[in-house]
This record gives sequence, C-alpha cells and structure tokens, in this order.
Amino acid sequence: MTDYPAIASPARTQAILNRYRLSAKKSLGQNFLTDLNILNHIVEAAQITKADNVIEIGPGIGGLTEQLAKAAHQVLGFEIDQNLLPVLEETLSPYDNITIINQDILKANLPEVIGQYFEPNRPVKVVANLPYYITTPIVMDLLSDQIDFEAIVVMMQKEVADRLNAEPSTKPYGSLSVIVQESNHVEIPFIVPRTAFIPQPKVDSAIVRLTKKTRKESVPFDQKRFVGFVRGCFMHQRKTLWNNLQGIFGKTTETKAEMKAILATLNIDPGVRPEQLTVDQFVMLGNEFHKRGILN
Repeated sequence: MTDYPAIASPARTQAILNRYRLSAKKSLGQNFLTDLNILNHIVEAAQITKADNVIEIGPGIGGLTEQLAKAAHQVLGFEIDQNLLPVLEETLSPYDNITIINQDILKANLPEVIGQYFEPNRPVKVVANLPYYITTPIVMDLLSDQIDFEAIVVMMQKEVADRLNAEPSTKPYGSLSVIVQESNHVEIPFIVPRTAFIPQPKVDSAIVRLTKKTRKESVPFDQKRFVGFVRGCFMHQRKTLWNNLQGIFGKTTETKAEMKAILATLNIDPGVRPEQLTVDQFVMLGNEFHKRGILN
C-alpha cells in the first residue's frame, strides 16, 4: 500500500478538492472534516474492532471512511452525491474492505442492503458525520429500522445533540429527547469545534453515541403510535399537558372525563407542562390511553 498522507489532513483534503474542482454543496450540507485526531476519536467513541461491520452515511471524499476501514472488518458507505463517486474510488483504492453505493440512506431498504453487502453474524454499527439539515430524519429512520445496531455514533449540530441528551425541565428537552431516550442510552463523548471543517460552519458540532437500552417492563404498546403521541403532547410547548391532550383527543365531555381519570390514576397534574414529565411517565401515559381504548 502506497504511504499517502491521511485523506483528512488539511493539505491532502485541499489537494483533492483542487484536483477534482470540488466545493462543498450547501444543498447537501457538505463540510469536510480536516482534523485527523477528531476522526480517530470518532472511531474510538464507536469502539470499532475488526469484528465490526460499519455503515457510514455521506463519506464525502473519504476522510472518516479511511479511518473506519483501518479499524473495521467491512465498511459500507452511502453517498448521495454522484460527483463524489470517482473521487472516492481513487482516494479509497488502497482498501479492499470498503463498498460505496450511490444511494440516499433515507430511501434504502437497510435490512436488504446489509444482507447483500455484509457478512452475517457480525456486529453492525453506524458511524457518520451527518448533514445538519437532515440530521433528525436520519436518526429517526435508523432507530425505526428493524436492525439491531450495536451502536450509532454520529456527528451533528451541537444544538440537536443537546436535545437528544436533555433532561426533563430543561430548555432543550422535548419530543425528540423522549422518543430517542425511551429505547436508547444517549452519550456525548466530545464536542467538535467549527474550525475543524472546510468550509467552516457557523456552529460547533458534537459526537453522539446511541446504544440500545435493555428492555424494561414498561415499554410502549406500539412504537410508531408512541412517537405520534409524544409529538402531540409537545405540539404547543408553552401550553399545559392538559391543553395538548385535548388537541390530540378532543374536548367532548366524555373524553375529558376519561383523560382526567387517566391523569389521576398516574398521579399527573393536568396543569403540568409536557417538558416536566419523564420518559417513563410518557410511556405509562401512552399505555394507559391505549389500555382504555383512546389511543389505538
């Protein structure tokens, strides 16, 4: 293998961009990370080993991909920008354990793709530098897929990372916090300064690690309906839980009586604001509405 400087080194990144006359596309949220130490820390945060199969979203010119390939068994990259395919073919040519496919991760049938490209019976991890504009849809899509990821380690805007990791009664706490934390442990191993990118974004980023929780006794009766229920509860954050519940279920006398009975059963004050409830309280609340035939 030719001893090239790392793809993510500032000099080589700029040389690749110049050679292919590339510039970051704002429409795709492209920023190229040029700090090798940070890339190595990302690989460490994901605890990648030679036993692991890794999915990367948006390889760009291959800076993170290269470091993943050195540590993992196989790497599968989803790159939506067709113009970057010949670049990746060149930059990643020294590695025989990388496959790049030109596909939108949000449109991919991941179980099918994984079955096609990965050897079975190996841990699957997701590691990526996510575009800011589409971070939340990608995270939600990964969590909803029927794939038992061992870990999801992704870089995102720090503000969004804070929402994922927020505690009740704090400003960032909202529906995203509840939905993600219901079934996942959320950690922020470290912050990535905006100065580590070409071009430099306007905000700092954070690395977020998601790992599945061991299933508890109290789980949502239906994950998809639970997500919709929680979003409804946070529809108007300045309003009380009671007002938001009326927005979900209506204001008939019968419905209001049923809602009051459910809140009394769970010792939840109707005047509480949604951001004051814990994740477990949302699960119990949704399950109680389902049990009484209101949320189906």
